[in-house]
Amino acid sequence: MKAVAKVNTDGLYLEDELLDDAFSGVVPFYAEPEPVVYDPEAPEQPEEPEDEEEAEPEIAGYIVGVPVPAGLFLPRFKMATWDAYLEEEEKARTEYQALYDAWLQLPEEEREEAPQYVGPEFPELWIEGFSQEEIDELTKPQPEEPSELDLLKQRLAAAEEENTMNQMALMELHTMLLSMMPDEA
Repeated sequence: MKAVAKVNTDGLYLEDELLDDAFSGVVPFYAEPEPVVYDPEAPEQPEEPEDEEEAEPEIAGYIVGVPVPAGLFLPRFKMATWDAYLEEEEKARTEYQALYDAWLQLPEEEREEAPQYVGPEFPELWIEGFSQEEIDELTKPQPEEPSELDLLKQRLAAAEEENTMNQMALMELHTMLLSMMPDEA
């Protein structure tokens, strides 16, 4: 099993799906049709479908067997580039088959080395889906969270300050009480 990307119809990465190791290429997946509930008692409702096979399923996205390169924040699959690549590959296969068939038609003594298939260069199919501004926002430095030790130091300093204030208040209170007491002579 291997993880392959699922993308929406715009090519934006949605999630990974586990498929057989042999899977390659790009195939569509379809949205689940919403069931039509028919209630004969309810006024103004959609007509009961005569044949459920009439409605064509809607493509919700694609399962992509081309690995996603590392380092993309929001991978986007270029479906138009994929389609163009498939067309070039089909053209190359057709041309190769014509060359090979012509080679086979030659008498054996006139044949040189058999033609070799040369397919089109594999294009880069994944690009960044975020704009540079969105990437900058995602990657801007975040204020550092204080460590647990720093938090404990802050709490200790606050407790010591509160303790000092309480001691000073007690001393003032003690001084006031002493001043209120009559002198014993």
